Order: sequence, then C-alpha cells, then structure tokens
Amino acid sequence: MSDTPEPPTDSQAVPDPTDGPQYCAYTDYRSGEVPEDTVVPKNGAGSEGLEREIWDALFEVEDPEMPVSVVDLGLVYDVAVREDETGTHAEVTMTLTYTGCPARDMLLDDVREAAASPEGVDDASVELVWSPVWSVEFVSEAGREDLREFGVSI
Repeated sequence: MSDTPEPPTDSQAVPDPTDGPQYCAYTDYRSGEVPEDTVVPKNGAGSEGLEREIWDALFEVEDPEMPVSVVDLGLVYDVAVREDETGTHAEVTMTLTYTGCPARDMLLDDVREAAASPEGVDDASVELVWSPVWSVEFVSEAGREDLREFGVSI
C-alpha cells in the first residue's frame, strides 16, 4: 500500500456549497513550472476539417468570469472526433484553473454546446481532468494580453 494519496476524483473535488462562495479570482496567476514533457494544452494548430471547426467554436467560449477564451486560457487539453454507427462525436478533454471553480457547470455546458455546434457533429462530450494541473504557463500570448486588459497581472 502506497503512502502517496490518490488525486481526488471529479466528484470529490467539488466544493460543498454550504462552505460559502469560492471564486475563480483566487486562481494563482503567478508563474509556475511546467514539466518539459507536458504536451498540453493544445490550441488546434494543424487541425483540419471538422476538428478545426470544433477548435474554432471552442475559441468562442469565454471564461464566465473574465473575457478570455477557454482555449487561450490553456484549459483545453485535447479535441478528438470519433465516428461510429451512431454518428460523429466531438470529445473534448479539459481542465479548470482550480477544482472549486463555481462556474464549473456553466463552463462545461458552454464547451459541450460549442463542440457540438459545427455542422456534422452529432453530439459532444467533455472530460474534465486534473492532471496535469493547470498552470499560468498554459495561457497563450493572446490570453495573457486579454487578462492584462481585464486587469489581471501575469
């Protein structure tokens, strides 16, 4: 048996609403270290066809608390298009800036809706992951500029 604790599951990471409000404003925007072998977040560079259209739709989804794209914030780790006998499915893998973000459900719904919006996509799913942990280093240059314009110093 290992002494290393398992990371919390998605349901364990959700804060208890009776603990009072928790705001994404507590997100740490100081520089952090990202392991060299980290291959996330992605931004759709090199994507074509339907996958490119999904990325374009995701660029339109802004964080509910600040006018910055979820892609430019570095929250989207991957987009995949899968086809089977039931249709064409968009699968988005993403994270949040912190586990207790109160806008979580709204943001996941917005991402799911955007990913399903291109013609030819029958449905979309969003997988929320906590590894690798989001870092300010994941924010794109466009996202950094948007954050500075919004008054967040990074």
